[in-house]
Amino acid sequence: MLTQAPRGTRDVLPADSYRWQYLEARMRQAAAEAGYREVRTPVFEHTELFLRGVGDTTDIVQKEMYTFKDKGDRSITLKPEGTAGAARCYLESGLHNDPLPCKMYYLNAPIFRYEAPQNGRLREHHQFGLECFGAQEATADAELILLAFRLLSGLGVGNLSVNINSIGCPNCRPKYHAMLKDFLGQRIGQMCEDCKSRFDRNPLRVLDCKNPHCQELVKDAPSMLDVLCDDCREHFDQLQRCLKASGIPYQVDSRIVRGLDYYTKTVFELITRTKDGNLTVCGGGRYDNLVEQLGGGAIPAVGFGMGIERVLMLLDSEGVTLPKPPQYEAFVTYMGEGKIPAFTLVQDLRMAGLRADMDHCARSLKAQFKYANKVGALVCATLGDDEIASGVVRLKHMASREERTVPMAEAAQNIRDMLK
Repeated sequence: MLTQAPRGTRDVLPADSYRWQYLEARMRQAAAEAGYREVRTPVFEHTELFLRGVGDTTDIVQKEMYTFKDKGDRSITLKPEGTAGAARCYLESGLHNDPLPCKMYYLNAPIFRYEAPQNGRLREHHQFGLECFGAQEATADAELILLAFRLLSGLGVGNLSVNINSIGCPNCRPKYHAMLKDFLGQRIGQMCEDCKSRFDRNPLRVLDCKNPHCQELVKDAPSMLDVLCDDCREHFDQLQRCLKASGIPYQVDSRIVRGLDYYTKTVFELITRTKDGNLTVCGGGRYDNLVEQLGGGAIPAVGFGMGIERVLMLLDSEGVTLPKPPQYEAFVTYMGEGKIPAFTLVQDLRMAGLRADMDHCARSLKAQFKYANKVGALVCATLGDDEIASGVVRLKHMASREERTVPMAEAAQNIRDMLK
């Protein structure tokens, strides 16, 4: 239907957009405080970018991507996640030649995944993501975890916990893959078709299966933490020391592997307990080999993604009310020959930095006041023939009922004084 949005998408209405703007402002502030600067990448990329970066054994690539051929017969994909595009931008723009680390964030970035719509996760949803290229120390990992934890806690998301794991590197992972395949080989016949297809290509992905029966079968699987190489173990130990020093509660969860193939070493999730069970509100980790996989040099990197719709949903469930700015600080009403002077006054108030408007629907003076009250205008400024002749305007504070008549040129300052 032409008047119905596609399934899995949602309009943000004018009455609700202030919540997004407030949340985005807090996210920008948190990113800026840690030295992250905004990057804006295209909403679609060449499909090959995600095949090489995300991994062709992932659910995202196999089931969830919106992929199509353009008029030049090129395979194009709407972004299913933000990191691969940020890495492509980092390489293409020569940002590796700038002082490192290169800290970037993206905000309100549309992400597209063809999956069953659910609370906080739509087919088109939006992410706040941070990407740090060129930092190899675990302090960079800890910095991101702390940033996300403090941001969410400060907004009012409760019952937060941090779960961390290490999934090793190309040096130690082959040994774990062999152990895991031995374990899974005795059970793979009882698992779902997805797990069977992953068994040979990437057995680690079997641990990420959401099928409850498969989860039960792998609950006693060997842990990657038991076979980490010295470098990965030291990195994971350093991460934990940083988190302990910062007083952030965390726990080690050896079952976290995340859903993307580019992760190495650190993976983490921020979980909140809800009445319907645990919900992941932020996830990320280290991807030291991604830039190299895309044709660049060996650049260590770490980042996270946070769904904006999911955060707003959680704030609603916690009963958190975000500050709502007034639509109008001043509404100019008029009668008689006051239409053009009212129009001029509105422009003057806006030039002075006030949110101001007037009636554009030929209402009576009484109806203008009624409308101003309905839209929540804080102050009404009234112009009639007498006021125009005298060069003054009548101001009325809608809540306190305070009234004053002031020179037209001093209207903006008097409105500010009344609002204090």
